[in-house]
Amino acid sequence: MQVSHTPAAVSAAFDDPNLIALAGLVPVMRLAERCGLSRLVAQKVKLTGAKNGAGASADAKVTSLVGGMAAGADSIDDLHVLRHGAMPALFRGVRAPSTLGTFLRAFTHGHALQLHAVHRRFLAALAAHTPLLPGADEKAFIDVDSTHKRVYGRTKQGAEYGRFKGIRTLHPLLASICTPHARPVIATVRMRRGKAADSRGAPKFVSDALATAVGAGCTGMRILRADSQFYNAGVIAACHRAGAHFSITTAG
Repeated sequence: MQVSHTPAAVSAAFDDPNLIALAGLVPVMRLAERCGLSRLVAQKVKLTGAKNGAGASADAKVTSLVGGMAAGADSIDDLHVLRHGAMPALFRGVRAPSTLGTFLRAFTHGHALQLHAVHRRFLAALAAHTPLLPGADEKAFIDVDSTHKRVYGRTKQGAEYGRFKGIRTLHPLLASICTPHARPVIATVRMRRGKAADSRGAPKFVSDALATAVGAGCTGMRILRADSQFYNAGVIAACHRAGAHFSITTAG
């Protein structure tokens, strides 16, 4: 098969106001509504003092971001996907990408913790409404690790030259939950500066991840898995307090 037009003579655009490219978002966002996403955001996320109205209608902005990511957006500009074609006929309250960017840039560490509280409660509701973690009442694994995310903006908060020479990164901690019968789901995330040690803040992070797992229905054996960077007394103590087992690599 070969294209019969020269590149300069043909173009393609999705601009028909009667077409919907992402109708599959309807059941996804209905499930989010049923599990109380908008309500939780309205209750927990308060961007008081934010300029340019960034803190207004946080529930509409968070659900727009969630819908955009479910539709494949991986940048602020990509969130235009929610306003193409007949999408406004399916969803109301969709915010423009520029508005969502202003909203995200207004977040402080404290606001991020508010969003973590929303996530913890939403995950519990999602697990109660769907077979998200089958077998969690018997055995569940909580995996903890750190990662580096390269960034390019020089003013991005927390981005530093760290482990990778000449590369500016953020350095979040990640925790996921899975069972022998279920794929991993994100339990919690904690952002740190690029130069932060892997285990910085790990004991509190592990406590939060284990509590989230219980809220999501992991009432059976819970096993924390981590590499040698997390082999310290604080992490082990957090596991003991939560009644969880652990499998942690030790450096020789």
